[in-house]
Formats: sequence, structure tokens, C-alpha cells
Amino acid sequence: MRLRRRRSATGIAALTIMVGLFLGGGIYLGSQSQPALADVEDGHLMTVYDRGVEKTFITGAETVAEALEGAGFELDARDAVEPSRSESLVASDYQVNIYRARPVIVVDGATRQKVITPYQTAEQIVTDAKVKLYAEDTTELVRSDDILADGAGLQLVIDRAIPVSLTLFGETMTLRTQGETVADLLSEKEIVLTENDRASVPLSTFITEGMEIRVWREGTQTVTVQEAVAFDVERIQDADRSIGYREVKTPGIEGKRSVTYEIEIRNGEEVGRIEIVSIMIVEPVEQVEIVGAKVLLSTNYSADKAAIMSAAGISAGDHDYAAYIINNENALWCPIRWQGTNGCGESYYEKFQGAETSNQVGYGLCQSTPAIKMESAGADWRTNAVTQMKWCNSYAMDRYGSWRDAYLAKVAKGWW
Repeated sequence: MRLRRRRSATGIAALTIMVGLFLGGGIYLGSQSQPALADVEDGHLMTVYDRGVEKTFITGAETVAEALEGAGFELDARDAVEPSRSESLVASDYQVNIYRARPVIVVDGATRQKVITPYQTAEQIVTDAKVKLYAEDTTELVRSDDILADGAGLQLVIDRAIPVSLTLFGETMTLRTQGETVADLLSEKEIVLTENDRASVPLSTFITEGMEIRVWREGTQTVTVQEAVAFDVERIQDADRSIGYREVKTPGIEGKRSVTYEIEIRNGEEVGRIEIVSIMIVEPVEQVEIVGAKVLLSTNYSADKAAIMSAAGISAGDHDYAAYIINNENALWCPIRWQGTNGCGESYYEKFQGAETSNQVGYGLCQSTPAIKMESAGADWRTNAVTQMKWCNSYAMDRYGSWRDAYLAKVAKGWW
């Protein structure tokens, strides 16, 4: 390392170099030395500020940490150094600040937490202590009143803002405030009420934690909102797959539209809404599904059951569909079976009084709900299986258009 001396332009006496200990390749200069009076070749001029003391020296170290160690600075793992200890030395001169870790009491309401931190500002100390602060919270660094009890000479006091729920023109949000009254809160959030605006509590009301405040505008007004638009579903039937199979081939994506409504507000409540204009922002994407269409029917019904279906006017080609439904509604094909009873009862009147017209109780082959609906098929509807089957046939045709479609609905939904 070579050190070259020169005279200053103002004629000040040349710098007196006090050659001290060679630590880590560093040559110490006295605390009264002026760095501007020295040119450094093959080295770095470093000025260190540590607890009010300034020290300047020249070092050939490669990092800040090595330079400080070579200069005799003892650092605790919790001390902070700027620039960082790991920074490589490439420039000709550096100014380094050492912030010594010391105990600080963080006072957060009734909670007191002692932390050892090198940081100087309240924000840095709070972050180091892993304490969450909201933007409305305030902090203050004060001297401790009782160093012996606290074990620290410094306190960081957190003044928490009060959380409240504010519904502003229909939009509900949680806000925090340092204000004392509702008026203070509105002023703090720069909310200016007009002549037609109303608040759910007097503006002079004192703020309390968790209180709910509503602000609305009386009369007719417009509001624009974004709404989801449902996607359509295309179902492709696959005859090679059984009924009940479903596979999403192309997932649908909801669209989005911007809708402007004219709304009428009275006493803070919406009493009317009319859509004025709607603009599609994002078109929905149709969902494509593969559904099974292969019919799997069992033909395990007896000749007498086939006879009942034929007598009721059901074609032989529909017997399998009709039998599947009856087998699942009333496996015994018992014309006097009430829903919720076991086996085939001995009497039509086995169920409770009023069951005939109850919408909660099914009856007969198709478990008609209420039972009295089958009266349209014949006077003997209570006990005659053929009469009941005639009603079942008319129900299938009227509601589904065919026994096959009635069967598909039964398989898909579990009811028909």
C-alpha cells in the first residue's frame, strides 16, 4: 500500500500521519486527520461513526466486515452496520455507520415487550419486534421512567387507532381512526357529506371499537357496479357412457359486465332499482361437458306388472323405462303403500288423517304427492294399480314428453 502526501490548496499544513498498529492491512490516521488531504492508492479510505465517535483509517480489506475487524471494532451479532457488513469494498472512500443494539420496551396497550434492537426509528424497531402496525396507528419514542424495572432506557409507545365498520353509499369497509368522534373520522378520511347525505348516528357520537356507521344519500341516484356473468353449458351426449357420467371437457369462465343502476334510497334503505345501461367487459366462455347417454335398464319385472302397464296404455317399448321408475318409487308395486311405511299395508287408511292431501307424503305406484292428484285418473284411484298407472303415464307425458326422458330425469336427479 502506498500513501502519498500533498499540501492543501489553501496552504494548510500537511497532514501529520500517525502510523499506528497495522491491523488487517489498515493504517490508522488520527481522529483529527482530514481525509481530503490524502490520496489512497491500492487501498480504501474509511470513516466510521460509532456512538458519537468518528474514526478514519485506510484499509486494504475486501469487505466492510473485514475492515471493521481489522480496525479493532468489536460488533455484536445484533448490531446494524450501514453499508452492510458483507458489502465488497470497490470505491476509494467509505463512510460507515455502526448502530449498536440496545434494549427497548415496546408498549402496545397492556402488552409490554422487551426487544434488543440496533434500529433508531420507531418504524424500524416495530418491524424488528415483529409487531403489526396499521397506517393509522401512531408511535412515540420516550425515555423509560423506571430503568431498573424495565431493563431499558427507552420505550416505544404504540397508540392504536380504533377499528370501526363504515358502510359508505352501500360499500362496507373496516377503517381505523385516531379521531374522537364520527365527525373526526369523516374528516380524517376526507369524506364530505352533502345536503342529501345522512349518517346513521349523530356526527358528535364518540368513536368506540367495533361500532357500525352507515352513510347514505337520500333520493334518486345512480350507482355503477361490476357483476359476474354466468357462462352457458353445452352438454354432448356420449352413447358409449352410462347415464350419470359427466366430464368437463372445456371449463367455463364467468364473464364480467359493468352495470349502471338508478336507485331510490329512503331512510338509508334501497326501495327501488332500475338498470340503465350495461357494458360487457369480459365475455363469458362456454363450458363443454360430456354426459353419458347409454341406457342401462333391468327387465326384471313380472308379466303381471307388464300387464298393468299395458292396461294403463303404456307401449311395450316404454315398459322398461316405466318399470325402472316404479321399481325405485314403490318396489312392491303396492297400490296402497304410503311413503314412510314398510311393506304393503292392509288398508288405505293406514297413514295419518289428512295424508291424502298432504304435500309431504307420497302414495301409490308412482308415490304421487299429494295422493289426491290421482283422482283425475278414476274413482278407484286409491286401490287400483291400473288407474294409478294411467295417472303415472299422463304425468310422464305432460312433464317430460316421454317415458325415456322421465327415466333420464329420474337417474340424473334421483326423483322425477
